Amino acid sequence: MSYKALYRKWRPQIFEDIVGQQHIVTTLKNQIRKESLSHAYLFSGTRGTGKTSTAKIFARAVNCISPIEENPCNLCEICRGITTESIMDVIEIDAASNNGVDHIREIRENVKYPPSKGKYKVYIVDEVHMLSTGAFNALLKTLEEPPKHVIFILATTEPQKLPATILSRCQRFDFKPVKIKDIENRLIVICQSESISYDEKALRVIATNGRGSLRDSLSILEQCISFTQGELSYEKVTETLGIASDDFLIKLMMAIAMKKSSEALTLIQQMVMEGKDLQQLIKELISYLRKLLMIMMKVDIEEIHIDSQEINIALSDIEALLKEKEIIEMIYKLSEAEAKIKYATQPQIIIEVTIVDMCHKRSEPTMNDLLERIEKLERLVDGSAIAAVRKDRESIGINHAKEINEDINVIYKTAEMEENENATMGRGIEKENSGTMTSAEVAGGLPPDFNVIKDKWNDVLEKIRQNKKAQIKAFLMEGSLISLKGKQLIIGFKEGYGFHREALDKEKTKEFLSDIIKQVSGQGVTLSFVMENEAAKVVDKVDYSLERLKKAVPNEILKIVEE
Repeated sequence: MSYKALYRKWRPQIFEDIVGQQHIVTTLKNQIRKESLSHAYLFSGTRGTGKTSTAKIFARAVNCISPIEENPCNLCEICRGITTESIMDVIEIDAASNNGVDHIREIRENVKYPPSKGKYKVYIVDEVHMLSTGAFNALLKTLEEPPKHVIFILATTEPQKLPATILSRCQRFDFKPVKIKDIENRLIVICQSESISYDEKALRVIATNGRGSLRDSLSILEQCISFTQGELSYEKVTETLGIASDDFLIKLMMAIAMKKSSEALTLIQQMVMEGKDLQQLIKELISYLRKLLMIMMKVDIEEIHIDSQEINIALSDIEALLKEKEIIEMIYKLSEAEAKIKYATQPQIIIEVTIVDMCHKRSEPTMNDLLERIEKLERLVDGSAIAAVRKDRESIGINHAKEINEDINVIYKTAEMEENENATMGRGIEKENSGTMTSAEVAGGLPPDFNVIKDKWNDVLEKIRQNKKAQIKAFLMEGSLISLKGKQLIIGFKEGYGFHREALDKEKTKEFLSDIIKQVSGQGVTLSFVMENEAAKVVDKVDYSLERLKKAVPNEILKIVEE
């Protein structure tokens, strides 16, 4: 008899052989017992989790002449015929190679014929997500209302690629990745049955590298058996897979945690000389850092329980040397290196530079350090603000007096400004009479003249257009010059033009317009945009300050002297 691969030889024959999918097995067995079968099922999940095996067991179970506790007997004529594919009541279709509309039309033509020997005709469509759009559309009607004797089982690793119309017509079962412990237990059963001596630690490595796929784990087991000639030891398995041992990874992690870059690089060089896979090393380092992070955050994960006591103690020692943010940064750096190393011509250099960077003691603050400092300062400021509020409550009278003094200072400063402006105007008139006015005095000495601005307003608008600001010109044309208060030019807009006023009332726009007015008219002004019905409310700052002063100071104390 020809040799069979382990995953084919040990393919599950009854529901109890399915590993790690108890929720699905229980549901299907209950449906068989109650005879409440659906017309269409969708089995989704990662590779090697038992989708096709479950579909085949289910197909035999619903057609078996003498089922045993909802399991196929695998002895009757129908079970043996389905297993040997001599009975055409169970049709397995690979959608990757039969993905056209014609193939689905053929199925539609054949479903109307009853099963030859069994009770049901079962169609198992593997990798159903590979069907074309036309094929999906052709399948819809048949999938929705198939004949009573037909059951469809669709299997896929990518259910998100299926149309919603297909998903809504199926009972969906999601196959979970198989736990490492369950895979290890299954490997022990197989090794004992095949009379293969094994080391439990070696089987644990195989199960871990299976990544939740029992079929992948069996393929790795078969490869290791061939290499070790039937004696599975931890050292031989790591050598076969080209991965680093736990001792090596612990030494490397300890060197990185203690910032000993030379020791870490020596270990990397040793691994390269042994012909180990550097990409696999990065994956293992990320896995160890994840364990460290989970231990630090007190998260219970399966990997921590299956590791030996020595490894967990070593991880605890490394954890004491690292901070949480350092571990996160290391994971990010290794992930970036893993992405780069796939296409690099010299992957060793990339991993060496990454390791040195991880070992580097940073003197300059990182972004996380700065954020922590900011948070501390914010807490201090909040505390200071609370203290200040309490202090303010105790000294309301003092603050009230300060406000009065500020108002008085405003009045004095305003009065001084007016005196200076008047004096400047006097000097300007004298100089105009003598015909010797300097340009500096024209620019800063004379107050702006509202009439000059009005006369030059059309020129101002034209200058704005020349500066390629046609939109600003269009908005400004809807307003009108109201008045000039000191150096503030007030421009009003009629009701209904609030949008124009808001568009112009921005600092950059006002600065631009002030410069244009200065260039065209020689008048230095600031701008204020108001609605015309609000223009009357604009008052002098000095008058406003006087009103505040009158309200704040009792009449018997306040005495205003006009000079």
